[in-house]
Amino acid sequence: MLRKIRITAAVLFFSLITLLFLDITGAVHTWFGWMADIQLLPAVLALNLAVIVAMALLTLLFGRVYCSVICPLGVLQDIISWASGKRKGKKNRFTFKKENKWLRYGVLVLFIVLMVAGANAVAILIAPYSAYGRIATALFEPLYGWGNNALAAISAHFGSYAFYPTEVYLKSLPVLVVAIVTLAVLAVLAWKGGRTWCNNICPVGTVLGLLSRFSLFRPTIDTGKCVNCGLCGKRCKGSCIDTKNHRIDYSRCVACFDCMDNCNTGAIQYRFAYGKEIPGQAGNDDAKRSDAKRSGAGDVSAREHFSASETKHQSGAERRAFITGVALIAGTATIEAKKKKLAEGVARLEDKQVPPRETPPVPAGSISRKHFYQHCTACQICITNCPNNVLRPSARLATLMQPEMHFDQGFCRIECNRCTQLCPADAIKPVDSIADKSAIQIGHAVVIPENCVVNRDGVHCGNCARHCPVGAITMVASEADPKRKLPAVNTEQCIGCGACEYHCPARPVSAIYVEGHEVHKER
Repeated sequence: MLRKIRITAAVLFFSLITLLFLDITGAVHTWFGWMADIQLLPAVLALNLAVIVAMALLTLLFGRVYCSVICPLGVLQDIISWASGKRKGKKNRFTFKKENKWLRYGVLVLFIVLMVAGANAVAILIAPYSAYGRIATALFEPLYGWGNNALAAISAHFGSYAFYPTEVYLKSLPVLVVAIVTLAVLAVLAWKGGRTWCNNICPVGTVLGLLSRFSLFRPTIDTGKCVNCGLCGKRCKGSCIDTKNHRIDYSRCVACFDCMDNCNTGAIQYRFAYGKEIPGQAGNDDAKRSDAKRSGAGDVSAREHFSASETKHQSGAERRAFITGVALIAGTATIEAKKKKLAEGVARLEDKQVPPRETPPVPAGSISRKHFYQHCTACQICITNCPNNVLRPSARLATLMQPEMHFDQGFCRIECNRCTQLCPADAIKPVDSIADKSAIQIGHAVVIPENCVVNRDGVHCGNCARHCPVGAITMVASEADPKRKLPAVNTEQCIGCGACEYHCPARPVSAIYVEGHEVHKER
């Protein structure tokens, strides 16, 4: 029963957290955004003491339940390991392995040093929640988007608009490469060894392992009932059950309860571990005495019984379940990446370039670039949920995969605060109202007069002034020709939303662009 409860909870958490990264409506975040907030590393970076204390108490009470239920990367490992068992037709394939302390704690120390030194772009490569976020957004999101667009095309064919198409394009090549490599390494390790990544590489798993050594409730081995069949150890994906010595390494046990499900004598029980002597921890002497009592004909009978039982388990595993699906193919509903087309027969609009920004802007609520990049774990949740396609992963080495603002496909609308409501690491603090957001200056517009179509082509424009939501741009007469009006920016009024840059018709280089502020201001 405990195993079924754990699997049900894990599937529920995994599905909903995945939807947080794929959600295009924002509805999932309204109800289940808290699932991102309770991820441990983002909570630590956000100094969310309530979550940190709650996760510590949960681990001290019940063991590493966080790793087997709440962490999406941990659940993904379990799914891959389960598929491996089905594919090979052999569930009982694991063996006990001694803890690799040098690797576990060496990686943890290196991770902490990198985070303290501000090298987040390197450290976050092994952060579990962020690693899963990159996998979900780079690999799962396109499939989700294409499926949505297929449904939109089908529903539109029948006169229904219950679905609407969305743009699917490659946001960042580095994120895609990192996601593929991470998933490949994770898949190989989980396919062969179950929780190898979780118990050797993951810094969150190592920290929780220190606490789970002292958990109040945990699986224990009753040597009086144990017949040394070894089934519990062969089913343990953490490879932490030493069946010869009747010991469990609780720093690596993730409380999955697979061992209990595989034990046919009820020798493993999940119980209170203190106050009364735990039979399974009595040591080697008890184990030897227990083995001696079971010697003789009775022992032979028991071994034959459990040998037959193990054979039954293996034959049951040979019945493989195949999942089939029906692909929905509907015309050309998918919007191709970054293609800007006009009506048929009209020349394609040339892509606009922006001069290199000295200081790329970061979203309102970030306080400063330093605060933003010190807290950001590059989980991509703000990027994939940006309705205006403004946030993109950085390709700069120092801020690799962390968000930057670009205004070629949209601008940061003054009424939108989606990213400020999503960030679990507090890299972007909540901005609750339009009034609050319109008062934050994340940057200011810079004009390049020689690029302006008024000077270059001798035409009237004023797009930048017309679309400025705060009235920071005024069209003033040119000194060379009073009939021509050029944009002038009031930098004290400008908030750096990028509306002017987005709407500027100048090609190939924009005549106006946004330069970010190192520290955000209030106007």
